Amino acid sequence: MTFSGVESASVIRVTFVIGVDAGATTTRCILGDETGRSIGTGRATGINQNSSGGDPVAHLRIAIEGALGDRDGSAVGGGVLAIAGAGSAGLVRAQRQADEVWLALGLGGRPTVVPDVVATFASGAGESAGSVLVAGTGAIAAVVEDDQVTRRADGYGWLVGDIGSAVWLAREALTAALAALDGRAAPTDLTRPLLAALGATTAQDVVAAVYSSEAAALGRLAPVVTGLAATDATAADIVRRGVAGLLASFDAVAAPAGPTVLGGALLTTDGPVRSGVQQGLAARGVRDVRTAVDAATGAVRLALRH
Repeated sequence: MTFSGVESASVIRVTFVIGVDAGATTTRCILGDETGRSIGTGRATGINQNSSGGDPVAHLRIAIEGALGDRDGSAVGGGVLAIAGAGSAGLVRAQRQADEVWLALGLGGRPTVVPDVVATFASGAGESAGSVLVAGTGAIAAVVEDDQVTRRADGYGWLVGDIGSAVWLAREALTAALAALDGRAAPTDLTRPLLAALGATTAQDVVAAVYSSEAAALGRLAPVVTGLAATDATAADIVRRGVAGLLASFDAVAAPAGPTVLGGALLTTDGPVRSGVQQGLAARGVRDVRTAVDAATGAVRLALRH
């Protein structure tokens, strides 16, 4: 990542940098000053190209405009945009979208798109290398070295992966509730609150609600699962399998020396998923475990670093 501070042999003073955390449900932008202090924030809908709906360019622009306010965009020295779904499979598309927004807003410097796990790691650690385990709307484990993902496990999206994520928990819970409703499985305390959250009364209502919403939106049901994990056997089993999946992803990357940063709502707030993962890491002898602040702050740090 290279941000030029020279144009036509004239030195341009960099006043601001932009850091963006674009997840599946929310896009957050921080405008940072030369010290990394946040002086403006913006927010919009998520832009994960695999699970979010709408126009990602429009949403990204809204978030950046909100953070910039009435400040001169030409004073921006560059930015780092941490975008979910922007691994090698989606990097070119995400970079093209970032470039389009940058040009439209007349921002200075250049935008650099990185996978969201890179910024998540940077928000929790000052070191240049270590491991990161994320469980939010999606889930992934990765090794970060010199601000690059060198190894990763999972992060494959709601349809074929993201084990232990909020969407995965919700999907497993809905599957169990439907099986209980039609008699294929024993009753579970998950059924009533899940139906209430969806505004449903029958199994067919659940089906209609699920298939008419964006996949990422199902993550809002995860608190139903974690909230019942201590009292309902089905919920407890789902959480147990989710934690096991997250730890399996961590094991697969064979993390080198360095801190392990936990990111995503399920691993940064107290609950059965966080505690289960913490216990699993301790059992593996992992001692330097840190909690991410947020990927937008990490993106600002990356922008200043480069």
